[in-house]
Amino acid sequence: QVQLVESGGGLVQAGGSLRLSCAASGRTSSSYTMGWFRQAPGKEREFVSAVKWSVGTTYYADSVKGRFTISRDNAKNTVHLQMNSLKPEDTAVYYCAARTVYDLLVSTTAARYDLWGQGTQVTVSS
Repeated sequence: QVQLVESGGGLVQAGGSLRLSCAASGRTSSSYTMGWFRQAPGKEREFVSAVKWSVGTTYYADSVKGRFTISRDNAKNTVHLQMNSLKPEDTAVYYCAARTVYDLLVSTTAARYDLWGQGTQVTVSS
């Protein structure tokens, strides 16, 4: 059974940076799509970024494009989310997720991801 464990959240001032990591344990597959979602209080979970494990194709929500970078370390079964120029509206619990069914395209829909981490809090102060 594959488990996802996030790390790297915290408190940062607006304009600062944080790097989130998601370590996948267990038997993983190159067919996975790895994604990051976030959920702020009172709001629905929203897509942030995703990467196709096998070929490295990336996708970003418009709200984070140019500020966030997703990357993967195949040797360590780890996905990172580098977050720069953080804004107070980026404050949320960030979740790592995996879609274990192969897709030609990257999915931005939370319901299509079947494995989830426990979440890590990111708080950006103004």
